[in-house]
Amino acid sequence: MEISTFVYFLTASILLTLAPGPDNLYLLTKSLSDGAKSGVILAAGLVSGIIFHTFLVMVGVAAFIQNSPVAFTVLKIFGAAYLIFLSFKSFQSARAGKKISMQKSDAIISFAALYRRGVLMNVLNPKVLLFFLAFLPQFVNFSESPSLQIILLGVTFAVQGFFIMAAIAICAGKVRTLILRKKNLGQLFSYVEALVLAVIALTLLIL
Repeated sequence: MEISTFVYFLTASILLTLAPGPDNLYLLTKSLSDGAKSGVILAAGLVSGIIFHTFLVMVGVAAFIQNSPVAFTVLKIFGAAYLIFLSFKSFQSARAGKKISMQKSDAIISFAALYRRGVLMNVLNPKVLLFFLAFLPQFVNFSESPSLQIILLGVTFAVQGFFIMAAIAICAGKVRTLILRKKNLGQLFSYVEALVLAVIALTLLIL
């Protein structure tokens, strides 16, 4: 792969990551609700899903799903159902009167569970898979170890994505500290989180 091709890919990846989308919206909401550390953990889970999708593109599973309406629909339904489940849990948390706190021990969910959430949100979204199936091969020279190039591109996308998402989480965490004293803020953020997840699930089903 030529250096110029890699630079074009990296530039396109950064612009795509910065573009407003459901992942960034949910990341921002979660970071405002639970703090920067939770946002960074969520970002790590989301980009881990990118590595998984890259592997599926490399071995040909992504192409199979693209050409199988049944497989695509099943994956889409599972993804939407998982998001609706998360939305319901956030709504329950809001109804219970979630409080927001600066205490480090006052974690809303464990970091392991939050990391898993990020992974599953990405892995169960067939549209992300189809995006990488269309995006990555555009920068691959198929006469020179295409599988290795796909891995390199996927890892590169994941790494730059993590740094950008982590920066979003940290900035949101700083904003959170400025408005921490507002009453019922944690409860409000839980309602917002539930709404964001429900909207993402709806768009996954209808688009």
